[in-house]
Amino acid sequence: MGLPRRQTGDHAAIAAARDLLGPAGVIDAPADMARYLVDWAGDTPGSALAVLRPASVAEVQAAIRLCRIHHLGVVPQGGNTGLVGGGFGALAQAPIILSLERMNRVRAIDPAGYSICADAGCTLQHIKDTAEAADRLFPLALGAQGSCQIGGNAATNAGGINVLRYGMARDLILGLEVVLPDGEVWNGMTGLRKDNRGYDLKQLFIGAEGTLGVITGVELKLFPLPRRTETAYVGLRSFADAMQLFARARGVCSDLLTGFEVIGAECLPSARLINPGLVTPVDEKAPVHVILECASSEAIDLAALVETLLQQSLESGLILDAVMARSGSQARAFWAIREGLVEGQVRRGYHVRTDLSVRLGDIPRLVDSARAFVAANHPAWLPQAYGHAGDGNIHFNVLPPAGLDEDAARKEGRDITDGLYAVVGGFGGSISAEHGVGRSRRDVIWTGLSPVHRLLVAAIKSAFDPEGLMNPGCLLPPNEEFP
Repeated sequence: MGLPRRQTGDHAAIAAARDLLGPAGVIDAPADMARYLVDWAGDTPGSALAVLRPASVAEVQAAIRLCRIHHLGVVPQGGNTGLVGGGFGALAQAPIILSLERMNRVRAIDPAGYSICADAGCTLQHIKDTAEAADRLFPLALGAQGSCQIGGNAATNAGGINVLRYGMARDLILGLEVVLPDGEVWNGMTGLRKDNRGYDLKQLFIGAEGTLGVITGVELKLFPLPRRTETAYVGLRSFADAMQLFARARGVCSDLLTGFEVIGAECLPSARLINPGLVTPVDEKAPVHVILECASSEAIDLAALVETLLQQSLESGLILDAVMARSGSQARAFWAIREGLVEGQVRRGYHVRTDLSVRLGDIPRLVDSARAFVAANHPAWLPQAYGHAGDGNIHFNVLPPAGLDEDAARKEGRDITDGLYAVVGGFGGSISAEHGVGRSRRDVIWTGLSPVHRLLVAAIKSAFDPEGLMNPGCLLPPNEEFP
């Protein structure tokens, strides 16, 4: 059955929550809740009865049991840096935000075993810094790593710039600890790298966006800390040439290649909104720019390897120009261009934002087809093509013309989004590569699934959360709307 209609007695529920969690564990003043009710993009604010902030697994259990008694929907929330409305909802369906921010302790690190255990509320940066202090690497890397939380990274199966070498979040997780919708704890933090005892339950919770339970602890894989890192900034004629460079880089550098980011030159004005004095390392007239990064141990002459790759590519005419970073600060300046263009788009205001994924060989045609669609149907809008081309993920965003009323822009933007989704669908691709589904993409993804797929997903949700308590309306329809 679905989540029951909201019952009376909300004030009693909040009072009981204060008894369970203490004054610091409950926020219900509207001004104090505001930051929990809008994500980084700021597109669609939510609403809530209260924000609960447990400080331990036992308090999470108590909070979940209390919400179940009072028939209150619960939205687990990490750092709230998402882009798809998964971390908050509407008051009618999901009146309680369950923030993990007070559960922010690294529980243990095992350098010899290359693993680390942490509370779900630890920021990604804290995990990375703790690993580095132990001469180890945790490779998940996102623009929001200073504020996003590892539990949220697990719940959304976060991606980022190092997926090419190390994989998505699900590839980096050894185990999870989860509070289930009935308040019981499932502890899957065994530390085992090989465990063939049937179903791998942790994989159900990774990417489930809090719809099956609350992730409270995460056990992660660590890696050797690279001793050498080489970063290059490259100018090319086209996305097709960029993918040829990627194929060549994979052949020359093999698994030493950690990042391959492609940026259409049309994105640079957005980056300049953040850094007005921006000067690109190569001629800005190059239609496509690539940031290429490799990392290795001390024993490998990585600089010579990357220089050989670039020299051969220049001599063959594949690339127009290339600059290798000669210092860490110069490498960070290269990456600041990539990060700045995203911030610049947000600063500019509302825009169409996509997270597309196709086979590697289809990337040039995807970009060409998406640009052609916008030019033919919405010629005043400005395409922005960039992304993690090494793993098939392109963010094809589109900016409205300056001065267009926001309501009109959003209306036309919905048509553009539908058109872009149709384009990627023609390539057999995905409209959610790394950002998750949340509420903003739920309906289009759900209706696009086959009947068998929907039945399987509905069966899993109903088995774990028959009352529809957990993050109702996120990722999949409320239980009462299941097929």
